[in-house]
Amino acid sequence: MFGRRWLEMTWRDGLFLHWPVDPSVVANTLPAGLEVATYEGDAYLGVVPFVMESIRPRGSPIGRSFPELNLRTYVTGPAGPGVYFYSLDAADAIGVTLARRLFSLPYYRAQMRVERDENAITITSDRTHGGDARVTFDATYEPTGESFTPVSGSRPAFLLENYRFYTAGRRLYRGEIAHEPWTLRPATATVRTNALFEANGFDVPGGDPIAHYAEPIEVTADRLRAV
Repeated sequence: MFGRRWLEMTWRDGLFLHWPVDPSVVANTLPAGLEVATYEGDAYLGVVPFVMESIRPRGSPIGRSFPELNLRTYVTGPAGPGVYFYSLDAADAIGVTLARRLFSLPYYRAQMRVERDENAITITSDRTHGGDARVTFDATYEPTGESFTPVSGSRPAFLLENYRFYTAGRRLYRGEIAHEPWTLRPATATVRTNALFEANGFDVPGGDPIAHYAEPIEVTADRLRAV
């Protein structure tokens, strides 16, 4: 997918919660150069908690592990389709600092906790980034049903099979990742607190989200590049 792969990591305990919204809700929030991506007429807002495990420079035996939580949408841009992040909370001060400096991504420091009880996973997050308002999240989820790989052209593929992200600093940038296709399972999720929408200027979408649990996956990432 790209040349030198700079970072290696494992993503695990991933929950993907997606709400369909009118495309105009997203369009007004995007930087110049990006357009809303839709599936059957709907744009989507996604809340994704997971654990980023052993993130490290390529070939290094030592890495850092921490939980992460992000609010995202899906776009098309100069390099093709991708993800646009509104915010990313992470329980790692060094990782947040590096991500903000090296990838121009809107990362925020947070106190986060992950607890596992058999198949159920509970993730809580409380943003502690200096000068920023408190933003909290608290959910318990678990996989249900049979595992599957998204079929090309399906809604799960539209929502999850994304290998590029865009971010806007002084100009528009793109980053590329690579991994095998996702192995997913339907999920049940109880969300007790979710302040991400309000913190990013969105009304809370109506209805229940589409929920997927993602099996652990090995990921590599390239350097950020100007578009």
